[in-house]
Amino acid sequence: MKKFFAVLLTLAMVLSLAACGGKDSGSSGDSGSTGGDTQQQEPASTPSEDGGSSSPDMKVAMITDYGDITDQSFNQTTYEACKAWCEANGVEFNYFKPAGDSTAERVAMVEKAADEDYNVIVMPGFAFAETISQTADTYPEISFIALDVAEGDVGTIPSNTYCAVYKEELCGYMAGVAAVKLGYKHLGFLGGMAVPAVQRFGYGFVQGADAAAGELGADVTLEYVYGNQFNGDADITAYMDNWYQNLGVECVFASGGGIFSSAGEAAVKVPGTKVIGVDVDQSFTIDAAYGDGLTLTSAMKGLGATVNHMLDEVAAGNFGNYGGKAEALGLVSGDDPTANYVLLPMETTQWGDGFSQDDYKALVKDMFDGKVTVSDDITAMPEVANITVNEYGNIK
Repeated sequence: MKKFFAVLLTLAMVLSLAACGGKDSGSSGDSGSTGGDTQQQEPASTPSEDGGSSSPDMKVAMITDYGDITDQSFNQTTYEACKAWCEANGVEFNYFKPAGDSTAERVAMVEKAADEDYNVIVMPGFAFAETISQTADTYPEISFIALDVAEGDVGTIPSNTYCAVYKEELCGYMAGVAAVKLGYKHLGFLGGMAVPAVQRFGYGFVQGADAAAGELGADVTLEYVYGNQFNGDADITAYMDNWYQNLGVECVFASGGGIFSSAGEAAVKVPGTKVIGVDVDQSFTIDAAYGDGLTLTSAMKGLGATVNHMLDEVAAGNFGNYGGKAEALGLVSGDDPTANYVLLPMETTQWGDGFSQDDYKALVKDMFDGKVTVSDDITAMPEVANITVNEYGNIK
């Protein structure tokens, strides 16, 4: 670490930024190894509120959690967004993959990035909470951007850290409405681990299915289970086989990283059944692996939008407006669903007469205006009036 440079950078930040107070809310690799492309160009000029430009010394690092940049979920989406932004802006970028799934290994990668003078570090996933607690104060010159890390996970958020969480219950609700209105009456929810984000997805899905069933007067059953891991395997696939083949489940919302593989492997054996993806538009991955048209829709978070916005703000010298905060990102537009941080994909959702793009836009408008409300309470399964919910706990 270039100590002299760090001191100068810290002084510059203190003089130019006004920090705000906070508010609420794997796979292994070679030790010390890094991947990704490193861009050595001069950074592009990025306008700021005071007419300045981005710092020529801005260097962006992304650290993976217990997955890697091919996980077709959080890590991959974050990596691709960081890489694309840095390439477009001429900013040096690299990613660091911990050697194992532990806080110690993640802390080691923060230390490595700091030693290599990266001064913006992006970290996707709740697993980074303790990493932040152990490193943020040690490296005050670094701007930390944590995705899906809540204030309750960290405690007091350091002034050089911004945490973004998402209102997963909202896009889970959208997916539940879509599934029922598109004609699926026997649904399933396959969660990864019962962590808050996954629970919000699931409980939102339950609420949406219940609301749509009440509106249609439909008889809907929803099976609900957690795999207790974020990847599919033979045991979970067998469980899904039973759902699709014996219970008659028609559509499963697979919410938890790569756990969709077990739902996809089971669904493809029963013609006409579907899978709902999560976090990103997983239709490209699921359909490519198991057959065209298998993905009904995906309940998505705006991970890429968050990365782009925050890197823009860092480059503009505005990180002080975000440091020390945790923000829950959800709906920011009632007129343009694609502008929101929680959404369904416009292009790949299998719209139909029961639920069209116009119906989706109307739903989002009602949610934005407060005519439709969705609870984010995860202390217990939501009460339902129109559907039957069968809870099974954990598969494993």
